[in-house]
Amino acid sequence: MSHHHKLIIIGSGPAGFTAALYAGRANLSPIVFEGIQPGGQLTITTEVDNYPGFAKGIMGPELMEIFREQAHRFGAQSIYKNITKVDFRQRPFKLWADDEAYTADAVIVSTGASAKWLNAKGEEYYKGYGVSACATCDGFFFRGLEVIVVGGGDTAIEEATFLSKLLQK
Repeated sequence: MSHHHKLIIIGSGPAGFTAALYAGRANLSPIVFEGIQPGGQLTITTEVDNYPGFAKGIMGPELMEIFREQAHRFGAQSIYKNITKVDFRQRPFKLWADDEAYTADAVIVSTGASAKWLNAKGEEYYKGYGVSACATCDGFFFRGLEVIVVGGGDTAIEEATFLSKLLQK
């Protein structure tokens, strides 16, 4: 037996909850699969200073709870399971959370991103206190300091280029 919904949203970060908010307001009764990290990457972010409306900043988990509450106020529902399989070959679309089946007329995939960490000594302890995975988000805090960018490929180069302009004394 499967559970049928008008709209299923996979992912519960800012994009997922924004989609849920608008879909709820359109009477689509969206279901948000929050997955393994409810609230997305912002739940592991300390101070969020680059989001409009919070002149003094806001903690990442607090911001995501506000997103969730607002989406739920307009009829979105959260399911705290991970989608493990999808079949988008025909309608209704089929999705599974482990062995539980769901179908939907429409699906929004907003699974976001996740940082690749080094698992170096002290890294976990200093996350949000000098160790960051987002130059755009946190670079401002390092103005006037020497920084090290670790990574490979385009992402590391883009972060280093951004920081080189931002951190100039």
